[in-house]
Amino acid sequence: MRRSRITAYVTSLLLAAGVALTGAVPAQASQLASATGYVALGDSYSSGVGAGDYIASSGDCKRSTKAYPYLWAAAHSPSSFDFTACSGARTGDVLANQLTPLSSATSLVSISIGGNDAGFADVMTTCVLQSDSSCLARINTAKEYVDSTLPGQLDSVYDAISSRAPAAHVVVLGYPRFYKLGQTCLGLSETKRSAINESSDYLNSALAKRAADHGFTYGDVRPAFTGHEICSGSAWLHSLSLLNIGESYHPTAAGQSGGYLPTLTQAA
Repeated sequence: MRRSRITAYVTSLLLAAGVALTGAVPAQASQLASATGYVALGDSYSSGVGAGDYIASSGDCKRSTKAYPYLWAAAHSPSSFDFTACSGARTGDVLANQLTPLSSATSLVSISIGGNDAGFADVMTTCVLQSDSSCLARINTAKEYVDSTLPGQLDSVYDAISSRAPAAHVVVLGYPRFYKLGQTCLGLSETKRSAINESSDYLNSALAKRAADHGFTYGDVRPAFTGHEICSGSAWLHSLSLLNIGESYHPTAAGQSGGYLPTLTQAA
């Protein structure tokens, strides 16, 4: 009796191995194997505001053919590519307008989100137009939001991505530091520039933690942008542009191809 049980056990193992070898794999494994699509979600840093060459059909979302998602898709030829990132997007906009393409066939998702929720535009407006103390106060308000409210908003987005695209590898991309410090540079004071950089680091830390808690990969773009901040002499970020306010403080085409694209490529 004991020998027959052992024989039956060994036989079952061989049958299982045979199933794997002949391709009769479980549904979940088959789903993973067939997932080869790429979906790019997020805000203006993902849509490519500041890079130029905007796709006419994207309208106010300003999706650029020089944005990192478009460049990655061109280099890797995924089976499908859906580019839904949109200028000005907040977490709620991602949930309402960007998730439709996600499915079991999605193998890669990239996203940058959270800066607009935390009040990025208002922080920069305050720091450009008002005093050092007003700038620091507005940054502290943004930090409080990052601590109290943003984590829950990110959780909602990340949970929705996981639910809709269970086979996907998700890369959460952060934001660069804006200024090279210690340089003679027209515009904001060193106090403001330092505080803005520190606030970017603060936001990035929160993004990295939420990504890790959801099993996602965090793509830190700051190393790639080092030496290419505003005031560096070789900036990959637009400074304040009175002729095109919307592009101010966004990556240039070089920032997309030299900063964001290699960060995504490494993380993917």
